Amino acid sequence: MRHDPGLAVRVFYTSGDNNLKILQFPAVPVILVLLLMALLAGGAAWRESVTIDEIAHTGAGVSYLQKLDMRMNEEHPPLAKIVAAAPLVLRRVRADYSHISWTFSGERMFNEYMGEWVFGHWFLMRWNDPVSTLRWARAAMLLVMLLLGFVLYTCGVRLGGSPWGGLLCLTVYATMPVFLAFGPLVITDILVTLFWILAIWQLPQMWKSPTRAQVIYFGLAMGGAFLSKFSSGLLFFVFPAVAISMRLWPLPEQPTEKKARRAWRWRAWGNIAKATLWASLLVYLVYLILSWNEPTDSFSVIPHFPASPFLRRILMPIWKYLRGLIGFAFGAGSRPTYILGHPYSHGVWFYFPVLTFLKSPLAFLLLLALAIAIALVIKTRRVTQFSAIPAGMELHWRCLWVSLVIFTVACMLNRLDISIRHFSIPLALMILLLAPLPRMLEHLREENWRAGRVATWVTFALAGIAVFTAIRAYPNYFSFLNALSMGRPGYVLVNDSNLDWNQSLPEVEKFVEQRELKNILLDEYGFSDARAYVPQAQPWDCQKPTSADAGQWAVVSANLMADGSNCRWLMDYPHQELAGASMYAFQLPGVIPPAGAPGGPPTQENYRYFGGVGINGEDFRTIIGNCIRDPQQLGPTMRRFEEMGQTKKQQ
Repeated sequence: MRHDPGLAVRVFYTSGDNNLKILQFPAVPVILVLLLMALLAGGAAWRESVTIDEIAHTGAGVSYLQKLDMRMNEEHPPLAKIVAAAPLVLRRVRADYSHISWTFSGERMFNEYMGEWVFGHWFLMRWNDPVSTLRWARAAMLLVMLLLGFVLYTCGVRLGGSPWGGLLCLTVYATMPVFLAFGPLVITDILVTLFWILAIWQLPQMWKSPTRAQVIYFGLAMGGAFLSKFSSGLLFFVFPAVAISMRLWPLPEQPTEKKARRAWRWRAWGNIAKATLWASLLVYLVYLILSWNEPTDSFSVIPHFPASPFLRRILMPIWKYLRGLIGFAFGAGSRPTYILGHPYSHGVWFYFPVLTFLKSPLAFLLLLALAIAIALVIKTRRVTQFSAIPAGMELHWRCLWVSLVIFTVACMLNRLDISIRHFSIPLALMILLLAPLPRMLEHLREENWRAGRVATWVTFALAGIAVFTAIRAYPNYFSFLNALSMGRPGYVLVNDSNLDWNQSLPEVEKFVEQRELKNILLDEYGFSDARAYVPQAQPWDCQKPTSADAGQWAVVSANLMADGSNCRWLMDYPHQELAGASMYAFQLPGVIPPAGAPGGPPTQENYRYFGGVGINGEDFRTIIGNCIRDPQQLGPTMRRFEEMGQTKKQQ
């Protein structure tokens, strides 16, 4: 378990006693693993089309920096969007702020939600080159993904007491299909995971005697989390949970004398309060700058008087953050979901545990099981005093697993069950919990435990299998399912971005070119106009085929087989998997059976809709798609929604 110092790089960090210490890590393996991750994740992302959320996020981020106006996509904090938009603004990408999608979005909150999809699509697909623009935006997020890997490595080294613990964590992280799929995308999940880990890692310092710089650093990490995703507010549940856990299960570093222990606790709460103020200040300043030119008309709670423009402007950041938080709370409410072949009208508690077992490499699951088994063996063989956690790191370990429990319970209780990407924080925390495994194995070998050497080789083998699995799954990380799926198609097990997020349109174009088709019927799982990637595409609804469609080729998202639509009837006809079975190409029959007949499409009462939202028998994708193709439809569409709302109130 030793490493060659000649292959190590020295990194300085501040320890709990405020002294500067040296941390060595084996540079070559770490660089090689990060390089492998960059090649796998970047190579996959470079060949994929824009995913659903990236449409809204990319255009919104550019508008924040170019216009200092946050009217777009306020249901998500801005940090990830401006990180991705920074290289685009430096390249002077074009956005038309006289376009109806921009002016329409400044009127009301729901207008903004409708307009962000249209503005984002036109920004990416019409006003700029979609391929190069998206690649530059994803390049910035790719760096964030790699930075998270390095943070997990450095935390793993200290938590495991050796570079091998950190290298194991990094290898597992770099080969997880979840992070390889979502890491380079313009979304919020990976960035919030980075800041969550940084904040949790700094939390133990608050019980000690931190310098002002350490308190500020902790506050900035919290602020980064709050600016990344609203769910990071769960940090405020972690703080008291850690404090309660130490009352129930005291740690060695806690003072034993009652008065000193009380002062120890009050010092922690005081430092956390100071850090929260620093975090709030950071969030306020970012929102103040990015909303500087945004009209304050939405702030109508403050009436007009001579000082009202100034008062509205300085309160605008608080108003914007609260509006976004409220929008997030409404959006995070219950919505229909689908798991293990069953549609549900609401979220279910077992959604994320099932996804974790299905979409994690078996090597990762076996490493977790091995770590638990080794820990139990050590506990039962206590011949000598040994702690799997190095001295001085007990509170770090406590903070990590308590935050894992808090976030996991929140995910299981929440009814918004959409994607494994929302479980990124618990997955990263579980990876960190593997750090002590090499230290425990080394101890067992020193104790001459017969199976110690075998367990060590099993650990190496599982790490190697994880690398092999990641390479073998390339580039289809979205649709990855492990052997626990028992060979069943993905569409009968999972849904949404766990299978397809509209990233596979280039594969559709490749299919069209190979067969020299002049026309392809396309039912995509997204809002964008697919003709930017597939010029031959004709929008199609697999639940509503017509006689004119007979005999043609159609490509349908796997999500529409049993969840977003009810189109398993197509599986009776010749078909071909595309992009790792995230999409299917079908040769339609010469005569399409009538609705409800064997081999035919469903009847209207059996229709299913994207996100469970059907509006007078019309899919929400179709409504947004019509507005994207013809932005002048935004106004009439909004009026339709208002009329429907008034009708429901009258009823």
